[in-house]
Amino acid sequence: MNWKKVVSVLLVSAMTLSMAACGDTASTSDNAATGTETKGSTSTADASSDEKLVVWTLSNDLIDFGKRFQEQTGVEVDTVVIEPADYPTKVQTALLAGEKEPDIIVGEPKMLDDFYDAGFFEDLNQAPYNAQDYADQIVDYVWQVGQDDDGIQRAISYQITPAGIYYRRDIAKEVFGTDDPDEVGKLFKDYPTILETAQTLKDAGYRIFSSDAEMNVFSGDSAWVVDGTLNVDQSRLDYMDLCVDLYQNDLTAYANQWSTPWYQAMAGEVPILTADIQSYADDSVNVWDADQFAEATKGLDTTTVFAFGLPSWGVLTMRDNVGETSGLWGVCSGPAAGFDGGTYIGISSQSERKDTAWEFVKFCTLNEDTADWWIEYSQGDTVSLKSALDKHKDDENQIYGGEKLYQFWLDQAQYIDTSKVTRYDKGIGDAWGNAISSVKTGEKTKDEAISDFYDTIEATYPEITVNR
Repeated sequence: MNWKKVVSVLLVSAMTLSMAACGDTASTSDNAATGTETKGSTSTADASSDEKLVVWTLSNDLIDFGKRFQEQTGVEVDTVVIEPADYPTKVQTALLAGEKEPDIIVGEPKMLDDFYDAGFFEDLNQAPYNAQDYADQIVDYVWQVGQDDDGIQRAISYQITPAGIYYRRDIAKEVFGTDDPDEVGKLFKDYPTILETAQTLKDAGYRIFSSDAEMNVFSGDSAWVVDGTLNVDQSRLDYMDLCVDLYQNDLTAYANQWSTPWYQAMAGEVPILTADIQSYADDSVNVWDADQFAEATKGLDTTTVFAFGLPSWGVLTMRDNVGETSGLWGVCSGPAAGFDGGTYIGISSQSERKDTAWEFVKFCTLNEDTADWWIEYSQGDTVSLKSALDKHKDDENQIYGGEKLYQFWLDQAQYIDTSKVTRYDKGIGDAWGNAISSVKTGEKTKDEAISDFYDTIEATYPEITVNR
């Protein structure tokens, strides 16, 4: 029996994912109409017009890619978007049962190792794919994430996903006298400076963040597990202290990431919630329903939020939520290098349409015409195809004050270290987040919370050594 595969499957079954890495998600299925055919740098001519493809994905991006592929090839594409928390179980159930659909599956970096080990993704190094022939066309770290432990290519992403801070240029000018990204970046250079920046903004009537977790995307300076041992380094403890200080000193709008007020803060004023509402101790305000939220918060004071910490795919989130503040935003660097997410596309090992599925993978990731289209359509998502990045590196994004965002993201991407990503990141990260919440709300002392965190890791992952 392949015990590595059994363990992997069990881990996949237990896995739950955070909000998807490429825009908003919803369970949906979309078939597109046939349109005009155009040719890209990677041909789709091998895709048969009487074929179809079934795509299972975590976010809405591949609905758009599927429509475009169908327009250019005549292949019917049925794209099913599955909620992130349900996705691993659905893929596991289908593939272990020998289902021939879906043809295309995806994964985020934190879940890929388990999918690879479970044998869910086709070997793309073998003929007729010969993926290694394309290795130099994709940003290096993206290509590496798509490989299993044996160096076999299993998936490719159309994105790079370095992290940055999205900030309001108008507020920066008013409060700090400049909206220059290099200068604003100095306001976020480290955690003590962030707290000073937060207090200055509060004194001026603003809040630095909507939530106190905006720097989470920058907090992974080291791997959670090193040589089989849990690794809680000083940067993790410093991040805990930052979140506690932001919360207890009333420096945010007390919204939770991905909730209604968090999104609404991108478009303008939002109510300043209470700590009890954020921690759900006060459940009188439903932060997940826009209508109920508006009614329940009518009498609360309001504020305007200055910044959000998001990867480069945050341009998609901002695009869909900034409303009338479009054009008022800029992007700068954060306190450390960070990256998160990215949709890695591969072929299901059970698919009976693998030739057409490979054409779809190439179309999404290796086709320069597709990359050009996606850059324009997405209003700034950052592709992984090197030729397209070079072609667009001097593009000025007017939505972000004329910044050359592709050059900025390329500069940030050079610091990405994929060795810090482990299969345990989701579970351990959630447990650490629970520890932080218990400290900031006063439920536990810092020492108590960390001790309970160690207990959780020992109980959940007995294979990991925990040194207290």
